[in-house]
Amino acid sequence: MMMDYTSIIINSFRKASNPEIAKGQSAYMKNHFEFYGLKSPERKQLQRLFFKKDELLKKEKLPEVIKKLWEAPQRELQYCGQELALKYIKNQEEKDIHLYEYMITHKSWWDTVDFIASNLVSRYFKTYPDNKWDTCQKWLLSEHLWLQRTSLLFQLKYKNNLDTELLEHNIKFLLDSNEFFINKAIGWILREYSKTNSEWVLAFVEKHDLHKLSKREALKWLSRKK
Repeated sequence: MMMDYTSIIINSFRKASNPEIAKGQSAYMKNHFEFYGLKSPERKQLQRLFFKKDELLKKEKLPEVIKKLWEAPQRELQYCGQELALKYIKNQEEKDIHLYEYMITHKSWWDTVDFIASNLVSRYFKTYPDNKWDTCQKWLLSEHLWLQRTSLLFQLKYKNNLDTELLEHNIKFLLDSNEFFINKAIGWILREYSKTNSEWVLAFVEKHDLHKLSKREALKWLSRKK
């Protein structure tokens, strides 16, 4: 049944492929991935057939399905996989963090990692808040770029529920990073939180020696407000 489920998804995407669009999509992603050439609305329309409640597999099958989709070279199948995982968000289990870590650390790039961080991991740490400090520390110490980025961005939508102590800890750990995707993420989370608590962000920026990219991004929304 699982093989049928993934095979049907793959075959439906393949039949709708557009090589010309695929070339442009691959170029946009710096040729890191192959594409079928499906634009987002078209892909989501195809997915609706497999995402219906009565078509979804039992949750215990999800890791196997996700890994099959992640093994495929076409990027749309990873998009499908992460959006499929979101369908099970109300039934998260503590062990699901291992699946999310797999998704973050395989076929890694900003397009999937940011979705996983701000949707799947975000909800996970709301469901299991006692796990967030230890998990984030493990990710920071891993020196894995995309796990470190996730430790910053999972709070992107938290607003008043954002844990400022944890955010400060995570940013301070990464202050010396020269990685574009880390410094961009630091600025992004600070910019987003400045819409909720501008005083905290301004004080944080004043207190810490941020990379110029992080500082510019952090103050972007506040600068426009003036």
